[in-house]
Parts: sequence; C-alpha cells; structure tokens
Amino acid sequence: MTAGQATRGARILVGIDGSPTSVAALQWAARQADMTGSTLEIVMTWEWPTSYGWAVPVPTGFDPEVDVRRVLKSNVDDLQKDHPGLRIESRVLHGHPAPLLVEASKGADLLVVGSRGHGEFVGMLIGSVGEYCATNAHCPVLVHRSTV
Repeated sequence: MTAGQATRGARILVGIDGSPTSVAALQWAARQADMTGSTLEIVMTWEWPTSYGWAVPVPTGFDPEVDVRRVLKSNVDDLQKDHPGLRIESRVLHGHPAPLLVEASKGADLLVVGSRGHGEFVGMLIGSVGEYCATNAHCPVLVHRSTV
C-alpha cells in the first residue's frame, strides 16, 4: 500500500505480545501506517496460565490483564512520540491470540505479526500464531522477521 493508494479509513492491524520481535513488527507497522495515512490498530491478548495435571501456583494479586495493559500503554506512548500524527487505536482481548487476530482482521487492509513471540519454540522461523494468521486471516498478512 502506498500513500497514493491509501484511502480514508485504511486500517493496519498489528498483534503484539511484548517480545522484541513483536515490538519490531509494531514499529514496522507504525511506519507503514504513517506513510500511507492508515489507522494503526494494536491488539494484545492475554490468558490465564494453563497447566495439565498440576495446578500452576499463581502469586497473590497476579493479574495478567494488568500486565498486558501496562505493556500496551508503554508501546503506544513510544509510538505517539515517534509518530505524532499517527491515528492509533489499541485493544486488549482475552483469549488465544491466533483466532482473536484472525477475527480482528475482518475489514483490515493488512495484518502484521512478528515471526515468533514468547512461545516455547523460539528457534523456529515462524511461530504458531504467525502461521495461523497467514493461513486464516481475512486480509493480507505480513510476518515481520526481525534479527532482534
């Protein structure tokens, strides 16, 4: 998408999890949204820790949604400093990121995700969320590969 192709209402959606690769994808998406006059929509998700068999000990007062909102706010604040004219919308959703990002991609012009995030298989070239989005999203998907 170029500035000439951008129309009012164009929307670039980016999913982040706070990992260095997702923040690099966010920065790329912000530059692209800025160049094309698009709105940047940032989505972060959260889930309670799960376990199989044994109960996962959770510290008193632990609230993953609060942590996610803090990380999201920090990233939005940084973007607004670097791109003061950029229209930024952000959402925190409860659930697994892959299906939530695919649902959020309805009506988007582009979905951007990092090549891998906080998952278990850090050495993989593409993570499970990126792969799921690339094969199921309702719009084009850019899987941003970072050297971070």
